Amino acid sequence: MSDTRNLFNKVWDLHTVGTLPSGQTQLFIGQHLIHEVTSPQAFEMLRDRKLKVMFPERTLATVDHIIPTDNQARPFLDVLAEEMMSAIEKNCREFGVTLLNIDDKRQGIVHVVGPEQGLTQPGITLACGDSHTSTHGAFGCIAFGIGTSQVAHVLATQTLAMNRPKVRRIEVNGTLGTGVYAKDVVLYIIQKLGVEGGVGYAYEFAGDVFDRMSMEERMTVCNMSIEGGARCGYINPDQTTVDYLRGRPLSPTGAAFDAAAKWWLSLASAPGAQYDDVVKYNAADIEPTVTWGINPGQSVGVSEKLPTVASFPARDQVGVREALDFMELKEGQPIAGLKIDVAFIGSCTNSRISDLREAASIVKGHKVSSAVRALVVPGSQLVREQAEKEGLNKIFEEAGFEWREAGCSMCLAMNPDKLKGREVCASSSNRNFKGRQGSPTGRTLLMSPAMVAAAAIRGAVTDVRQFKA
Repeated sequence: MSDTRNLFNKVWDLHTVGTLPSGQTQLFIGQHLIHEVTSPQAFEMLRDRKLKVMFPERTLATVDHIIPTDNQARPFLDVLAEEMMSAIEKNCREFGVTLLNIDDKRQGIVHVVGPEQGLTQPGITLACGDSHTSTHGAFGCIAFGIGTSQVAHVLATQTLAMNRPKVRRIEVNGTLGTGVYAKDVVLYIIQKLGVEGGVGYAYEFAGDVFDRMSMEERMTVCNMSIEGGARCGYINPDQTTVDYLRGRPLSPTGAAFDAAAKWWLSLASAPGAQYDDVVKYNAADIEPTVTWGINPGQSVGVSEKLPTVASFPARDQVGVREALDFMELKEGQPIAGLKIDVAFIGSCTNSRISDLREAASIVKGHKVSSAVRALVVPGSQLVREQAEKEGLNKIFEEAGFEWREAGCSMCLAMNPDKLKGREVCASSSNRNFKGRQGSPTGRTLLMSPAMVAAAAIRGAVTDVRQFKA
C-alpha cells in the first residue's frame, strides 16, 4: 500500500515521542539553534531548576541580532548588547554548547550559518528562538520558531509540546519573468493568501518554479512563511538539496552521505500525497513586488498602483487606511517613483552570496543617489569572505554602499543600524512593521536585493527590469 503522507507528516510522525493528555504531540527536536537575544533567560530557567542541557551537541549558538556591523570592538558601546554577549559566552561555556562568536570565521546570522555548515538537513526537526526559523524548511525539514520558555524546554528535554498543523500545498508553475526573484514569489503568495492565511497550517511549496530554484532561493521563500501566518514552510528535498549539502562541514561523508541522501530523497511527498488544502498560481502573473504598507501582505507589483481601500473586505479596511496614513501614501498612486532615503541589502531573507551577486550586477557601473544612505550586510563571515574574493565589495563600495561585517543589522535594528525619523527604507529584509527598523516613525518597503539596488541608484522605487534590458 502506497504512503499517502506528505513530507511534513512523515517527519512529524518520525519525531513523535508520544501524545500528551492535552492532545498535543511531544515532539523530539533534532537540532537546536540559539542566539544572544532569546537565550539568556532560557539558561537562567535551567539554573533556577538546577537542570543541565540534555544534549549539548544538538545545540549550536551564534551571535547576530545585537552585534554592530561596523565597529565590533569589545566592550560594545551599547551596554545591553554587551551584557547579552557576555551572557551567551558564559552560558555556552558553562553548559558545553558550541558558540560561533565574532572571532570565529563561521559566525553569522543564525539562519545563514546553519545551512552553510550542513547542520540543516532533510528529515530533521529544528527549533530556534527566532521567528524566521522556517528558513530551514527549504531543506525538507520541519523548522519552528519558538519563544524563550520553549528554548529552555528544548535545552532541558530536547522536546516540545506542539499541536500538529494542517498542511497546505502551494503550487507555482510556469516561468518567472526577467527581474522576478524568489522574494517576489513569496511576497506575491503572502499578498494573495494574507498575513493570517496560514494560521494553523504548514506550507508545502511545490511546482516547477520551486523545483528550478537554488537552495538559497528556496531559503528566501521558506524564510517568509511565517509572514503569511504559517507555522512553518518547506520544500521537498531533491538533487539540488543533495548537491548543496555534499561536502559541508557538518554533513555526513563518504558512504554515510550516500545512504543519507537516499533516505532524504525518500521523504519527499509522493505524487498521491494528501493535503488539507491546495492552491495554485501562475509564475507569469508575478512581477517585481514592493510592499507599500505595514505588514508583508500589503504589496503590489512595481508597475501597479496602490489599491483602493474599498477593494478590500470590510474587516480589513481600517488596517488599510492605517497603513496608507502611516506611510503617507494615497490609494491609487503608483508605487514606482516613491522616494527612498535608505537602501538596506541584508537579513536572514536575502544576505547570501547569490543575493549579493545579483545586487552587484545591478549596481556595477552606477552610483548610489546622493539622497540615499546605502549599506550591504553579508549574512555570515563566510559569505563576506566569498564576496570579497569575487570583488563584490569593491563594486558596492565604488558605487557608494557601505560594506559591513556579518549580522542582522537594520532588519530589526537591535544594534546601531537604525532608521532615523520618517526615513523611507528600501529593504531586502522580511518585515515592514511600524518601528521594525529602529525608528517608531520610520517606513519600510520590502523588495528583492536587486530591486533595492535599483532603488539605491535612482533614489526611488524603480523597476529593476529597466536595468536588465
